[in-house]
Amino acid sequence: MAASTIRLASTADLSAIVAIYNATIPTRASTADLEPVSVVSRRSWLARHDPNSRPCWVIEQDGEVAAWLSLENYKDRAAYSISAEVSIYVDERYRRQGHARTLLEHAIANAPSLAIERLIAVIFGHNAASIALFETAGFERWGLLPGVTRLDGRLADIVILGLSVGRVE
Repeated sequence: MAASTIRLASTADLSAIVAIYNATIPTRASTADLEPVSVVSRRSWLARHDPNSRPCWVIEQDGEVAAWLSLENYKDRAAYSISAEVSIYVDERYRRQGHARTLLEHAIANAPSLAIERLIAVIFGHNAASIALFETAGFERWGLLPGVTRLDGRLADIVILGLSVGRVE
């Protein structure tokens, strides 16, 4: 694998971030969006990613965005501020090269400095590869929401995985 670099995402990366995300929509494995999103619609999403609390990182390889990871508020109420939801998407040309694992390890290592105590992953039950990735990184199954989504006429479960990364009382 060529050298890769993790850095904060910028608006210049937005087209690549959106292209990677949109490529996953038809697979029905990674997102509940059923139609592609636009760069314009994702500008405010990226702007909400404060590098000091809820960053969005990209991993760059060969001068291209190979993958991205975002940390977002799990819920917008104040008491949830200790928890962040993790989302990871990898360009299909760069899959199975360790980028998702590298980004996830980076997020876990940096979470305490961002005042994050719990990381949460919300994953379709049929996405075995993503569940395995998070479990290998130490995440545990914290919940199951059976049949809460409908994908192409079929119900799909959501598995909630979590990891304590900071202060525990």
